[in-house]
Amino acid sequence: MLLLPGAEPFRHDGGEVGVLVCHGFTGSPQSVRPWADYLAERGLSVSLPLLPGHGTRWQDMQITGWQDWYAEVDRELWRLRERCAQVFVFGLSMGGALALRLAAHHGDAVSGVCVVNPANKVHGLAAKALPVVRHLVRTSKGIASDIAKDGATETGYDRVPLHAAHSFRRFLQRLDAELPLVTQPLLLMHSPEDHVVPPADSARILSRVSSRDVTERLLERSYHVATLDHDAGTIFDESYAFIGRLTGAAAAGEGAAGRG
Repeated sequence: MLLLPGAEPFRHDGGEVGVLVCHGFTGSPQSVRPWADYLAERGLSVSLPLLPGHGTRWQDMQITGWQDWYAEVDRELWRLRERCAQVFVFGLSMGGALALRLAAHHGDAVSGVCVVNPANKVHGLAAKALPVVRHLVRTSKGIASDIAKDGATETGYDRVPLHAAHSFRRFLQRLDAELPLVTQPLLLMHSPEDHVVPPADSARILSRVSSRDVTERLLERSYHVATLDHDAGTIFDESYAFIGRLTGAAAAGEGAAGRG
């Protein structure tokens, strides 16, 4: 199957600290690739998988569900664990939700979590109708490229397959019940103006997790896909500093030092 431009998965073998980066619903690795590149350039081991059904055409996503998406990031987490002393999970939107579930289920195997505009709920009256409507209508309008920065675009589907949307909704309901199992240090960054995931989702997540080490940052100049927006540099710097604080600067950058 032909991939959309920039939708290729990405792996980088760096130092003893690994980062799993997860992209969002109907999106692709392209939306978070600059983030992954930034971390890789600083010597970290990085894995950015392509979620099943994504990065090709929406019809391929229609026959996948949350179990497929979660299984992919779960496999990548263990691949990183095999070669790294510590592993962090990062994610944008649904990728943030996947990262939070990994943290909830894997305990000490995850050293910390960083999420950007994480999803917690499929909103609106239409969401409640998904169980029925998905059998009558195949797709709805796409959600890609909610970006404030002129000229920046996200590689994602222009339609949302409703079978997949229904599965996503069920996943978020399940995750909400599991959020108290998240105990790892958490860095949550979100945009006050987001036309895909409202700030209420971040507030809900912050109120539900059991993490004691929690940092919240506002991305004032960006919309939903903040990793491609005006605040991208802030996300990259803050997340790298987060890793450095929890591992020690030397540990976080030892791959870079070794390559130099």
